[in-house]
Amino acid sequence: MSLTTRVLDPAAARDAMPALVDILVSCVAGGASVGFMNPFAPEEARAWWRGVIDDLEADRLALVAAERDGRIFGTAQLHPCAKPNQPHRGDVAKVLVHASARRQGIGEALMAEIDAEARRRGLSLLTLDTVTGSPASHMYQKAGWIRVGDIPDYALWPDGGFCSTTIFYKRL
Repeated sequence: MSLTTRVLDPAAARDAMPALVDILVSCVAGGASVGFMNPFAPEEARAWWRGVIDDLEADRLALVAAERDGRIFGTAQLHPCAKPNQPHRGDVAKVLVHASARRQGIGEALMAEIDAEARRRGLSLLTLDTVTGSPASHMYQKAGWIRVGDIPDYALWPDGGFCSTTIFYKRL
């Protein structure tokens, strides 16, 4: 049961669509504030992933996947900044781990691969945000991310009600 990570190209992402949909639906159903509201149907997840694949094809992001025994259990995205005055910076987004695979090192493995991909792309500064006080926020701090601060009422939980977000950065 060895855990591996890799950067998916558009063809690999299309091939992985069923697993990608399953991960996103699992996260939203489990209460993750990742941009979607319940009820959240697989068709909505599939449409969203098609947009991600379009961005992959245009080289606007990198999609990292974590696999165990040939099955994808988690993903993360790296969005290099397109602004001319920020070619050194990227945003990390949608770090998603299937509910059945949490607390097994998948998040840490995804973040290590994100760091490696950022370095390959010549990036030296990464930013991200996550729900304040979440297990993910603790994982990021253990991985060397620096907490900047919290923004109250930043987003809604999938079932309603406000949640705060914490902003982090990491120098590579």
